[in-house]
Amino acid sequence: MPSLSPLRESIPVDLAGLRADQALARLFPEHSRSRLQSWLKSGRILIDGKSPDSKSKVWGGETVQVSPEPSDEVLAEQAEDIPLNVVFEDETLLVIDKPVGLVVHPGSGNWSGTLLNALLHHDAGCRALPRAGIVHRLDKDTSGLLVVARTLEAQTDLVRQLQARSVKRHYYALVHGMPLESGRVEAPIGRHPVQRTKMAVVPGGREALTHFRVIERFERATLVECSLATGRTHQIRVHMAHIGHPLVGDATYGKARSADPRLDAFPRQALHAWQLGLIHPRTGQPCRWETPLPDDFRQLLDVLGGRQGA
Repeated sequence: MPSLSPLRESIPVDLAGLRADQALARLFPEHSRSRLQSWLKSGRILIDGKSPDSKSKVWGGETVQVSPEPSDEVLAEQAEDIPLNVVFEDETLLVIDKPVGLVVHPGSGNWSGTLLNALLHHDAGCRALPRAGIVHRLDKDTSGLLVVARTLEAQTDLVRQLQARSVKRHYYALVHGMPLESGRVEAPIGRHPVQRTKMAVVPGGREALTHFRVIERFERATLVECSLATGRTHQIRVHMAHIGHPLVGDATYGKARSADPRLDAFPRQALHAWQLGLIHPRTGQPCRWETPLPDDFRQLLDVLGGRQGA
């Protein structure tokens, strides 16, 4: 975790007799009382080398040292040495194969250890770009390809390509049940009317279109390829659940239990962005990248298909 430089002050005599928390609030008005009290409790504030109680009194002349804890906003802007699997790189673009568990952009509960933090370490120039050049996201527990711009011109171009639907994104998804050989789900997506952390198919939601086709069938699940015509939050997960075939391992939109314990044991949504295509913003040439399934997803398919002992 990044650290901030310690603050050092002497308590002036005119604060003599005040409680420690009251004196600290006068000495460090740039920090809220609640934050200072939190730092007192966690031992980040020392008075004459000791960690005081907030109600302890000061008498003037004591030396105060504060070791600030970075705020969420500070953490979100820190470069962190996080390994990246770079599939393609030039002066205009980065294409990343994102692993399961890596959050793309800082947010509630995930203010550090994100792809954005990793990009700031990989290329300091990303700091000059909105969202460090990120133009689209994958969920934390979805693996696969995403593109990052390295210039403002490229970022603008890629956003326009996404809007024009010329960025081609193909996913492998393992879903419960036996869907049709191919189809399309065209249903608007918005915030769930009750559970606000979830998305749902709702009247008045944003236009959303997903195409799918069957790749392989198993006893109680089917591997499908999904392609996105739009890019709504959780789109594939919401759309496949909407037609009665939620993703295996999806704790938010899927089944709590199925008839197959092998499916129930999979710890994340079985979704992988395996192919990405776009027009290179600088050269104007079509580009396409592919990445294989991660080990956990591949091993599950092998077990379901009887390709290894289970």
